[in-house]
Amino acid sequence: MAKKINLNDVAAAAGVSVATVSRVANGSDSVSPDLREKVIKAAAQLGVDLYSKNRSKVITFLLGNRGVLHPFHSAVLVGAEAYCAEQGYGLLFRRLEYGLDVPWENLFIPQVLQDRDLVRGAIVAGTNSQNLLDLLSHLGIPFVVLGNNVIDPWKNEEYSAVYFDDIGGASAMTRYLQSQGHRRIWFVGNCRLPWFARRYQGYRAAMQERGLEPLLSEVESDNGDDTGYLASMSFLNRGENATAILAGDDATARGVYRAISDSGLNIPGDISVAGINDTADAAALTPPLTSVHVFTTQIGKQLAKVLMDRIADPTLAPIKMTLPTRLVKRESCGAPRNQEEFASV
Repeated sequence: MAKKINLNDVAAAAGVSVATVSRVANGSDSVSPDLREKVIKAAAQLGVDLYSKNRSKVITFLLGNRGVLHPFHSAVLVGAEAYCAEQGYGLLFRRLEYGLDVPWENLFIPQVLQDRDLVRGAIVAGTNSQNLLDLLSHLGIPFVVLGNNVIDPWKNEEYSAVYFDDIGGASAMTRYLQSQGHRRIWFVGNCRLPWFARRYQGYRAAMQERGLEPLLSEVESDNGDDTGYLASMSFLNRGENATAILAGDDATARGVYRAISDSGLNIPGDISVAGINDTADAAALTPPLTSVHVFTTQIGKQLAKVLMDRIADPTLAPIKMTLPTRLVKRESCGAPRNQEEFASV
């Protein structure tokens, strides 16, 4: 009969006292991060889950700096919750508003997240920055990040992250508009935010591939509607030539619609419009919005799976995963009214 591994064996393997192993197992913050990692690695090599006893199976969905009912993150949350239910885990939702430039030592996260007897780890979604990731690492809390929404610079090679291919999606949508004959395609968004910056990157690459000028109009606002409206009006009021607009997300596209209407123009007769995310609002717009579909439910499931894998084996190397996107073509896009004229621009 195989000998049962206990805390004494873990302590011997790690070269520390049994008391130190016990403190790590109980989530005490009196153990340094380096020593905690040493104990966890020793336990993993012996096949011991230090946190399995007297612990509930709960992970936290930590939404940083975004509204509770944000449609994109709500859909990701649904996917994560479904996977947790399949695995017998509970999912605890928490919002966190914090300064993106505040030193990590001055950040405060919900106390429940630090209770290792209750919460096993965290899915980090929303708008985040390196300081929060530093704090979670310092506290020894296992986590996985929605990589698209972390503000640069961040140490993306050090953490497990799930992405969706918004860069490729924006490139594909730009090429689709080009295939309809559009050459004067504007990108509208707020490139101070990471998801807009990534999508502009994809758009710009597709424009440059065809020898076309990238046309960017941006407004620094966290409100998508306002961004789309103000950024579009800024070039429409100047009389700039535009036959198509790629909005950085669907909320921004709503503002674009209003700007085009207020300018006495129509969609797609005068200007075609496309968005990214394909939220429920996209199909409800008039006309229905052509958009890049993001598989939000699958993103949530993969975030939960990657986190659970890390909880089971803390010695795993960081995992990177990118999910594809898909174009959804609707009535908001069509050929330019004077296609031959614009094809030569």
